[in-house]
Amino acid sequence: MLSVEGVSVDIAGAPILHGVGLEVKEGEIVCLVGRNGAGKTTLLRTLMGQLKPRTGEIRWRGALISGRSPHHIARRGIGFSPEESEVFASLTVAQNIAFGTWTRPTARPAAERIALAYEVFPKLKTYMQRGGAELSGGERKMVSIARALALDPDLLLLDEPFEGLSPAIIPTIAAGITSIRAAGKAVLMAESNVQHIPEYVSRIHVIERGEIVFRGSLEAARSDPGVRGVVSGLA
Repeated sequence: MLSVEGVSVDIAGAPILHGVGLEVKEGEIVCLVGRNGAGKTTLLRTLMGQLKPRTGEIRWRGALISGRSPHHIARRGIGFSPEESEVFASLTVAQNIAFGTWTRPTARPAAERIALAYEVFPKLKTYMQRGGAELSGGERKMVSIARALALDPDLLLLDEPFEGLSPAIIPTIAAGITSIRAAGKAVLMAESNVQHIPEYVSRIHVIERGEIVFRGSLEAARSDPGVRGVVSGLA
């Protein structure tokens, strides 16, 4: 489905990613884990077309998408919920979520796509007419993910879906990701807190200083002393 090979990225002339490679297959949940500043967000932004790689290839279902525009990539079936969880302040929750259906027309009816977003986060049904500027951080996170889901993507990129949230809202986001997986969507999730990684992830990639230093199962990562030295909380 998604194949990344030898991707290097510079920002303002400074090298950030160095020959990164990973893949995500149909229906998988893959986690990119590393401490803050390791390169997780840079990689997701590159996959979404917001940054252009200096070297390497990004392929989606076999087609080269390296350097294509975010609009093109979204229309190909990749959704993105950024760490900042930006929503349209002037739109209601319902309008924010519906925006995803306008961005990418598909054969699936818009009403069906919106219904799935509310199935994933049923709490949003009570906030449908609330303005984007009135939402809490946890509510914005739910809307951001729901809007990306309404795009009807085959792959969702989730950047730090639990970052900065109160402990009370974390189970709701975790349950939503479980529902997304049950709906047959693949997920590539970036996380700095390994405690938030679900046990059922297909595999994890540990990134340190812009390089992938481990690929494998969560269980294997816990038994790898080198990985434990890079990522805390794997005991």
